[in-house]
Amino acid sequence: MQRSLTKLGLAAAMLSATAPAQAEDGYDLWLRHAPLPTAQRLAVDPYAGCVAAAQRATEATIAIAAREIETAIDAMTQKSAPRDCNASLAAAAPHSLMIGTRDDPAIAALGLPLAQAGDEGFVIRSIARDGRKLIVVAANRPVGVLYGAFALLRALQTGSPIDAFDVAQQPKVDLRLLNHWDNLDRTVERGFSGQSIWDWWKLPDVKDQRYTDYARANASIGINGAVLNNVNAKPDSLTAPWIAKAAAVADVLRPYGIKVYLSARWSTPVELKQTATADPLDPAVAAWWKAKADEIYAAIPDFGGFLVKANSEGQPGPQDYKRTHAEGANMLAAAVKPHGGIVMWRAFVYSEADPDDRAKQAYSDFKPLDGKFADNVIVQVKNGAIDFQPREPFHPMFGAMPKTPLMIEFQITKEYLGFATHLAYLAPMYEEVLDADTFAKGKGSTVAKVIDGSLEGHKLNGMAGVANIGSDRNWSGSIFDQANWYAFGRLAWDHQLSSDAIAREWAAQTFTPDPAFVQPVTALMMGSRETVVDYMTPLGLAHVMATGHHYGPGPWVSDLARPEWNPVYYHRADKDGIGFDRTASGSNAVAQYMPQVARLFASRRSVDDKDLLWFHHVGWDEKMRSGRTLWAELLHRYDRGVAGVGRMQAQWAALKPFVDAPRFDEVTRFLAIQQRESIWWRDASIAYFANVSGRTLPPTVQPPAHDLDHCKAIEHPYAPGHH
Repeated sequence: MQRSLTKLGLAAAMLSATAPAQAEDGYDLWLRHAPLPTAQRLAVDPYAGCVAAAQRATEATIAIAAREIETAIDAMTQKSAPRDCNASLAAAAPHSLMIGTRDDPAIAALGLPLAQAGDEGFVIRSIARDGRKLIVVAANRPVGVLYGAFALLRALQTGSPIDAFDVAQQPKVDLRLLNHWDNLDRTVERGFSGQSIWDWWKLPDVKDQRYTDYARANASIGINGAVLNNVNAKPDSLTAPWIAKAAAVADVLRPYGIKVYLSARWSTPVELKQTATADPLDPAVAAWWKAKADEIYAAIPDFGGFLVKANSEGQPGPQDYKRTHAEGANMLAAAVKPHGGIVMWRAFVYSEADPDDRAKQAYSDFKPLDGKFADNVIVQVKNGAIDFQPREPFHPMFGAMPKTPLMIEFQITKEYLGFATHLAYLAPMYEEVLDADTFAKGKGSTVAKVIDGSLEGHKLNGMAGVANIGSDRNWSGSIFDQANWYAFGRLAWDHQLSSDAIAREWAAQTFTPDPAFVQPVTALMMGSRETVVDYMTPLGLAHVMATGHHYGPGPWVSDLARPEWNPVYYHRADKDGIGFDRTASGSNAVAQYMPQVARLFASRRSVDDKDLLWFHHVGWDEKMRSGRTLWAELLHRYDRGVAGVGRMQAQWAALKPFVDAPRFDEVTRFLAIQQRESIWWRDASIAYFANVSGRTLPPTVQPPAHDLDHCKAIEHPYAPGHH
């Protein structure tokens, strides 16, 4: 797919250098609204002041949008404009900004193409009339006005001229959700940025300012939903005291267009001793969930619905009662349907009772259920068939269930990519999956078209991202991990945006729009994820991390109770070769894809090297496309990964003049950690695979600094995010 640049443009290349960087701590994210370069500031300056917003007094969301524009333009132009706003006087000024919905007569009179904005989108237009210049942000609903306000500010901050707007946008995906794996004690599963931002102990009485700032950040990138609690949920989450806490958060998020959802533990009524069973076909169970839904909606009238992890990793579910996932999901769906709620049912399932291939289990469980889910159920499918690896082929369920809405689940937090101290910009990973062609209805049947509903005409559609947000001052544990949160939101809004363009606009807003900074930092970001793949999981290897916390290498682990918990299960290295045979001679997982895709993956001649060992067990001496043997190619990739981190360090060091000292120093320190640990990954992996294969290292390859026993002895029992 040919991806687009942002429609509002990136004219940063034309901007002059900005003022010296001031010290910052990252809290403001990409909403810093730094002073504009002189030429652009002079153009924007006349629009500073009061925004004409006739609905300001009656619509909280429009009042927020007006305040965002006024405050941001003040900051960009270094003014402090008066705030005694009169909408009529503001609209009549020689230069004015007007915002509102179609219900505002002044907006309606402009004849803007609001049909193109849909339910959540917006129109931004520059209008010259009767000697006056007007910029209008209009929408059909208040939330569209808010999204348009943030789009306007993003465009100005990244260099778009203020007198040339002619934009109509609406999101390509309806459900754009963050999944918080936050526990009730404020620990965060797979969280690497402090505690949960939800201070449950003080809720509902104390609503931290951080909740509002969280809502602002999400609204600025179009995210419209948040699942507040971990998918490995506790029954307490659905009791009255905790519903009241969730309701308090919902009150803060609501004006920003964000609905609250809750993860539901399947066995909650049994564990609360209110039913004797959790069988979804038992009338008493259905009645309990209906009453619980009524209770939640009484407290949170716009409650979005439930997210459910069932019969996975020890979690209870309907299969415990010999019922299907569809029967379980539909029972919950009936409980929330009268209120307009939905159920998001996760397809991340695997069982120790199925010894065949973990990668096949979700498809095997769910494919027979296609068309059997209620119309307010959407099945949430991870981007790949295993578990958020640095690289995975797209999940075979995409394109395989035409009668069932599917939403994709990405991981924004970096469980398998070095936590918060390894720089890995994930938008290229998201883009790679979204652009993948399922061939479900012929060429061009991309994963993006599956999850936005357009391929099969599904009205229920969505993207979910496992959040990387916590109580750290910089929100995500590192400055560059903010870019993954940002990129997820931007791609959920418009999956045709390029990861390169998203990196450029994030960098321009987060640091400086100076092209002397934006261009090299974008190059650094765009290569970072591939660098991590090289030193961790080259050539399609997967799940070779140390077990439990998933930090650092552990390809030797083989003694855990269940086979699929052990890295040796995934790489299958022996004296003859390495890789998991998923062709017809092995598990035949390739057969779960459409024939065109299956043939591509099944053939050694056509499968891409990046997926080779995911689908094939390959001999150590087999020749690769590079002309090297597999063993030599594997060594080359590990070395390339280490060199890539060194290159990132040099690229970042050259950007010191553009970045304030605190943020520059933090990134520098983290890159030093990444460099050291990339060598650890390289050395441990080479030592292990050399031992297993009996291969020696060529003279041109530096031997590992330590032997295999040393590598195996390294442990991290207190690594964060593992609870």
